[in-house]
Amino acid sequence: MPDPLKVFDLPAGFEYVVLSSTGERMTDGLSVPAGHDGMAAFTGPDGLTLVVRNHELDARQAPAFGRVGAPLAGVDPAKLYDAGHGRTPSAGGTTTLVYDTRGRRLVRHFLSLGGTVRNCAGGPTPWGSWITCEEAVVPVVGPYARDHGWCFEVPATAEPVLHEAVPLRGLGRFNHEAAAVDPRTGIVYLTEDRHDGLLYRFVPERPGSEGLRGPGRLQALAIRGRPGASTKNAPDTVVPVGGEVAVRWVDLDGADAPDDDLRYRGHAAGAAQFSRGEGLWWGGDALFVCCTSGGRSGKGQVWRLTPGEGRDDRLALVLEPNDPSVLDHCDNVTVAPWGDLVLCEDGPGDNGLVGVTPDGRAYRLGRNAANESELCGACFSPDGTTLFVNVQRPGYTLAITGPWRRVG
Repeated sequence: MPDPLKVFDLPAGFEYVVLSSTGERMTDGLSVPAGHDGMAAFTGPDGLTLVVRNHELDARQAPAFGRVGAPLAGVDPAKLYDAGHGRTPSAGGTTTLVYDTRGRRLVRHFLSLGGTVRNCAGGPTPWGSWITCEEAVVPVVGPYARDHGWCFEVPATAEPVLHEAVPLRGLGRFNHEAAAVDPRTGIVYLTEDRHDGLLYRFVPERPGSEGLRGPGRLQALAIRGRPGASTKNAPDTVVPVGGEVAVRWVDLDGADAPDDDLRYRGHAAGAAQFSRGEGLWWGGDALFVCCTSGGRSGKGQVWRLTPGEGRDDRLALVLEPNDPSVLDHCDNVTVAPWGDLVLCEDGPGDNGLVGVTPDGRAYRLGRNAANESELCGACFSPDGTTLFVNVQRPGYTLAITGPWRRVG
């Protein structure tokens, strides 16, 4: 139904609350940064929900702690990953929102990680933290005092804490987009937002938070019998919609990749290419992957990767409509409580939320009625009552409620 306020169109019976908009003063005295992006929601104390949210900003955009070039205010520079020689700190990072789903109100919000760049997406861990990913490979040059292109772990906390930003170097240095953790093994899967990107995984020696910082193997996915294949299905179809192939994993060395060449080396070793791998989410016993520019028409694909547990992992193509009225550049993805996927669109015109059933049927869930900004960070509260989603520009979060059981 059209929203009379021209903010967000939703089906009958649904409604939204706008919260934590760019520039608002947060509980810690800092300002809400712009560039709202990937998110995940966690169980908090006293029935509250904790939402950790990315901000896709670089060194030259206004950070939470003041205007560009101004002295740092209200933060410990030692907690920031890159303080920019004390003059131009990197503006990306994460904020945490504490939300009361019963009262539909924001309890508090605060900066939880700072000094990073272009925090695009990421993924939740089974132990209650968020892996935030830098979608940039930047050397030490100009305003940057440290190299970028890493993942960072952010614990979900109810009380305001600015966590120390420690890069997870084993997860590789590349144009990161999203991450997802297999709760059974602790393996971390990673997408790369490039037209010739790879699908990676980090196999830690020990699962858990300590394992993210410890040794492990970085690998890239390859299709058995089709070394170096492009999964875009253009010009040739590699996997038809509904089709499935066996895959293997190629070991990669030099994960720090100062030349941003992991995808080239992996492809030369047989790894498959994915056209702008972005959204990534673990659901049930499988991983769901969005390729924003995949498909013959470049309008997007959705893949499902099922670990084999003793046999080959399997990669299946769930959706490739090649029709922007059905799906227009899918980006972030989450799994709904009833088992469907919910996709965020990042197309050139209208953008909305698209639901996808287990058998690959797509349907419309909502539409950004305010502008043509992409939607980001769709995730459900642990109690299943609230869908959180971001309108990236100018930057605000929506908390959507309604008869979700009817949708399911």
